[in-house]
Amino acid sequence: MSTRRREFIGAVLAGGVAAAQQGGGAPAPPTRKAIVEKLFKAPDGHPNALEAAADGLWIGDQVSERVFRVDWKTGKVLHEVQTESHNTSGIAVGGGYLWLGANGGVSGRRPARPTDRPFGEVIQADLKTGKTIKAYRPVWGGGVHGITYAQQTLWITALSITALSEVDPKDFRVLRQIPLRHGRAHGLDLANGVVWCLFAGERVVHKLDPDTGKVLEVVQITEQDPDPHGMCIHDGHMYYCDAGLTATFPGSAPGYVCRFKL
Repeated sequence: MSTRRREFIGAVLAGGVAAAQQGGGAPAPPTRKAIVEKLFKAPDGHPNALEAAADGLWIGDQVSERVFRVDWKTGKVLHEVQTESHNTSGIAVGGGYLWLGANGGVSGRRPARPTDRPFGEVIQADLKTGKTIKAYRPVWGGGVHGITYAQQTLWITALSITALSEVDPKDFRVLRQIPLRHGRAHGLDLANGVVWCLFAGERVVHKLDPDTGKVLEVVQITEQDPDPHGMCIHDGHMYYCDAGLTATFPGSAPGYVCRFKL
């Protein structure tokens, strides 16, 4: 492990411990159950990344590595590109580019491609063609799931240190980190000055203070609902998708895009 990475991880972990200590004894955040509505199936069978835009919903597929922009109401494909990502697990649109959370490897789900990598990275790609412009390997290492573009910066799930990192997309300089309470952070978005983070294993969404990581609200997705993976926020709703590639539950609906009111 490099000195730079060791120092970075140490600083984040120390910050997380301090935040947890400050939150000791605080009342539990309000919790509610999501009332989930199934909408439509994604164009390819394994959607694992969502991003909201005024002109449509962006969907990244975990196996084909194709990216689609679809109509919000019908799921009709408006634009599609083949990317050079691998194990696509997050997508952002901003600054004139696609940003893809490439989670590393493909787990035998498709034939290998020359652009596959055994490690997590964020891929900056052309919006019109899907071709890679540059790939960034975050300093904290490990896989990459959720990613979102907000106010000229990128927020990324830092799975190896159980945190969220805000970075400058020009050079991936770390601007801020906040600790998380669960592992396997997945879908990620910002709205109205707060961070929303979906945890796939626990089937919960946390509303977070972007400066401290304090949990402001918890939304529970039941086992009778489709499995949660990628996520985004649009018009007062949280949209999420069921990738159909992990352990299933009674409500599993592989390939479906769903939503519930915030």
